[in-house]
Amino acid sequence: MDIKDKITEQPSHYDHLEQMSVAELLQHINDEDLRVAEAVQRAIPQIKALVEAIEPRMKRGGRLFYVGAGTSGRLGVLDASELPPTFGVPDNWVIGVIAGGDKALRHAVEKAEDIAEEGWKDLLAYQPTTDDTVLGIAASGTTPYVVGAVRQARENGLLTGCITSNPHTPLAEAAAYPIETIVGPEFVTGSSRMKSGTAQKMVLNMISTSLMIRLGRVEGNRMVNMQLTNDKLIDRGTRMLQESLGLDYDEARQRLLEAGSVNDCL
Repeated sequence: MDIKDKITEQPSHYDHLEQMSVAELLQHINDEDLRVAEAVQRAIPQIKALVEAIEPRMKRGGRLFYVGAGTSGRLGVLDASELPPTFGVPDNWVIGVIAGGDKALRHAVEKAEDIAEEGWKDLLAYQPTTDDTVLGIAASGTTPYVVGAVRQARENGLLTGCITSNPHTPLAEAAAYPIETIVGPEFVTGSSRMKSGTAQKMVLNMISTSLMIRLGRVEGNRMVNMQLTNDKLIDRGTRMLQESLGLDYDEARQRLLEAGSVNDCL
């Protein structure tokens, strides 16, 4: 796919950004951000198909791997890392894999994303099975590390999906369940950490939250399996028990701390 064909590389709708006031910059960025939710909404049928394909595999013990580079990889790691404290699941249910390893979370790792074989090689360290799912994340849809990982995963019988901001990309072709969030050119030309990154975060939230609900980690609308890792979460859990069981605050808090989760008290 030639760079001239990538929507994510097309010139911004705005020019002379350095001449704009702060108010103008903020307003125009927000105007562009409003397009993101619309792009994600158009992709809901694609997201639905992927979630429905992942669910039975995870119920059989399969895992979900996010694979990305740069901003895309960081967003995958972020989403995966938030699920254990939020839903009380083991940290190996959803795993973020980023080109260049953990160092790349804070620093750019030169050329890490350019080697197609490295993505699958990094996944092999987790001994993947055919119940696992690999979700490649790349705004361009052409990142070799991500495309290679998804292609190899599919060839080895894993379920595959992707999130990209360009149509008809090598990544979408490699994935069985492509998700295309076409957000248009970025406010700063080519800066896919902006609208593309926001769309990726929104879709990851939708996928992981829907799966956690379907896997029984939410009751009503409450995170009843959340880990009690700080005072805020202990207070939230205590108030859940107060409401559900009609207890006073101190008794609810004591029961929660003894049981370890809201779910174990109900």
